[in-house]
Amino acid sequence: MTSKYAPQDIEQKWQDKWAADHLYEVTEDDERTKYYALTMFPYPSGELHIGHWYAMAPSDVRARFKRMQGFNVLHPMGFDAFGLPAENAAIKHQIHPYKWTMANIERMRGQLRSMGTIYDWTRELVSCQPEYYRWTQWFFLKLYKAGLAYRGKAPVNWCPQCQTVLANEQVIGEGECERCGAMVTKRELEQWFFRITKYCDELLDFSKIDWPERIKTIQTNWIGRSEGAEVSFGLDHPGVEQKEIRVFTTRPDTIGGVTFFLLSPEHPLVAKLTTPDRKAEVNEYVEWCRRQADYERTAVGREKTGVFLGSYVINRFTNEKVPIWTTDYVLSTYGTGAVMGVPAHDERDFEFATKFNLPIRTVIAPPDWDGQPLPEAYIGDGTLVNSGELDGLPAADGVKAACAKVEREGWGKATVAYRIRDWLISRQRYWGAPIPMVYCEKCGIVPVPEEDLPVLLPPDAEFKPTGESPLKYHDAFVNTTCPACGGPAKRETDTMDTFMCSNWYFLRFASPSVGDAPFDMDKLNYWMPVDLYTGGAEHAVLHLLYSRFFVKALRDVGVVGFDEPFRRLFNQGIISMGGGKMSKSKGNVVAPDVYVSKLGADTVRAYLMFVGPWNLGGEWSDTGIIGISRWFNRTWSLCEGEYVPRAVDDAVERQVQHVMHKTIKAATADMEDFRFNTMLARLMEFTNLLGPVLDAGTVSADVWSEAVRILLVLLAPTAPHMTEELWQRRGYEYSIHDQPWPSFDEDLAQEDEITVAVQVNGKLRDKLVVAADTSEEEVRALALASERVKSYCDGKTIRKVIYVPGRVVSIVVS
Repeated sequence: MTSKYAPQDIEQKWQDKWAADHLYEVTEDDERTKYYALTMFPYPSGELHIGHWYAMAPSDVRARFKRMQGFNVLHPMGFDAFGLPAENAAIKHQIHPYKWTMANIERMRGQLRSMGTIYDWTRELVSCQPEYYRWTQWFFLKLYKAGLAYRGKAPVNWCPQCQTVLANEQVIGEGECERCGAMVTKRELEQWFFRITKYCDELLDFSKIDWPERIKTIQTNWIGRSEGAEVSFGLDHPGVEQKEIRVFTTRPDTIGGVTFFLLSPEHPLVAKLTTPDRKAEVNEYVEWCRRQADYERTAVGREKTGVFLGSYVINRFTNEKVPIWTTDYVLSTYGTGAVMGVPAHDERDFEFATKFNLPIRTVIAPPDWDGQPLPEAYIGDGTLVNSGELDGLPAADGVKAACAKVEREGWGKATVAYRIRDWLISRQRYWGAPIPMVYCEKCGIVPVPEEDLPVLLPPDAEFKPTGESPLKYHDAFVNTTCPACGGPAKRETDTMDTFMCSNWYFLRFASPSVGDAPFDMDKLNYWMPVDLYTGGAEHAVLHLLYSRFFVKALRDVGVVGFDEPFRRLFNQGIISMGGGKMSKSKGNVVAPDVYVSKLGADTVRAYLMFVGPWNLGGEWSDTGIIGISRWFNRTWSLCEGEYVPRAVDDAVERQVQHVMHKTIKAATADMEDFRFNTMLARLMEFTNLLGPVLDAGTVSADVWSEAVRILLVLLAPTAPHMTEELWQRRGYEYSIHDQPWPSFDEDLAQEDEITVAVQVNGKLRDKLVVAADTSEEEVRALALASERVKSYCDGKTIRKVIYVPGRVVSIVVS
């Protein structure tokens, strides 16, 4: 009698056996070609939900597939344990972040094991453990000694709810904190930065990586490379030694149209250039601007604001005095924090000039311009006017001529500017890797010696946020000895951005237990770069950009010998519930444990792969997962049932072998291209064919046995527990997961007949069933001879007949 599929009876059994047999542990001493498949490691801020499974289960399926293809596959897992998510949760629950984090990791580790993954757990890493963040600090020191880490005063993004500084990349949407959603404001603080701007052009070079165009576009736009000119405006103001202010402009051809000059409210010259009679109004305005988020200040459609400082610069091109204003839509973080106002040819400047009744001078004449004032900013091509020696030049030539003039006169130079700013890594929070620097009154800023690492987080520090680092009030941590002179010194009390930890975790997986170095170089060179990296697209200008910079920086300081961390990137979509992204705050999170205990991990894995294309995501449905469960039950019965050949039919045998080889071919291509949903659909079609064969006994025992064997092997990456159990029950040698991925016979996979749709003016009018080797001319002739098609073409002129081989004939008539 055929047994029933009971995942509860088999899944834990096989997980235990795989672990006991060290089935998925990998070494570098292997003749197979290496394949490093990595999924972004999770924050341990709570239990895994279906959204986590959607990132991890399909990536595990792909890793299993590559393993069966004969690769030496490293597919590790760890926990991104520092940072605001864990700390905020700990504060909410009144528990120490370490205790909270490690308890979550224990729960999540069990959930990840229940998924049936091939993670090599001997390589697990946890970024909040001293043996890990010792090397995070070591990397900081390497960058500091190379001049790539520095301390500077700057206006920074401040989250009033999280009570900490945020990098520009962590301000999202309409100026909200990416963690808590609070509106971000500005503060001016001494902070630590990494010189990511030194690598702008390298980061714009994607020639060595296979990444989605979307991510490359996002990074390109974030870096924001602009070609233009740096131009000097003369300055002569009492009490100010500086004799010029430089601006960056992409339109030096419009410099003759400058009628006002703008400084950001944070610009250090604002206070110096404000005349006494303007000081009160300017100070009030600057304070108001500091309370505004960058997004608000630069939002499209926002009413322009500003205050005249009472002073002027000299436009060297025209020798005119130009009034200096301060306005919120000029940011200190872009260019020089100074902008030349050309209202006739910039929409924001036009709005500003119109509001404050400033002159608007046309210097790029539109075609057929009548010399009258422009009703709006003109930003198209044209001819230069009112521009002295540049008059009459096309705008494009005017750019070159203006650049040549500023260089010739010593007023500036052609140059390139970037939107991206240096990466601010300081955080005024407890739960992060301490920055390994000390401050000595005699020696200044001094790095902690490498042999003294790690600088440990004190476990008894008050970790609730106050706006200053909690470590600042822990005397035993703060007070130390200067490594240079031996005198009293104080430690840096800010901690590092959590993205510093994820900058390099993929390197540590190569040799996580090495103690005297961040990694074993031989093992690192064996595994790196990562062959496939999977995770969310939301990290495009955070982790994905930072890690590329970090590897390039480590290369330059001699730590690694490669340029890019991830050879190929794949971004999965989002699994939704009730039409929206799963979120604890929305109350629409699906807990996988309930479904695993009832239907089995294999069923959950398969449903997540079947719900839609992995890169697009899909909607969770209880009805849908029940459908997968029923299919698995039918598959179990199919493979467990006793087969008796009763009426062997040669035609049926040929059909089974044809569909089997066609399924292998299609499933292989689907697996390579992450089309998991169509791969499973093909396996369902195969099982639909085999069901009646089992009932009727229409193929030989050998053909049946081979068909079931192939079905199990093709299904093994998706349903590892069920297929392992059925493999054993059918008497095959353990383990199915050590079996090679099956190959196909191209001749047997070839279709004998194909169905070709026939469209007339885009509408389906007929379908043709023809031999697979029918020529294009024959297919066209058959389509035009179809009586149904003729009825739509009679009396009309056939303009085009387009044949897409094997798919459709498209006829255009008029």
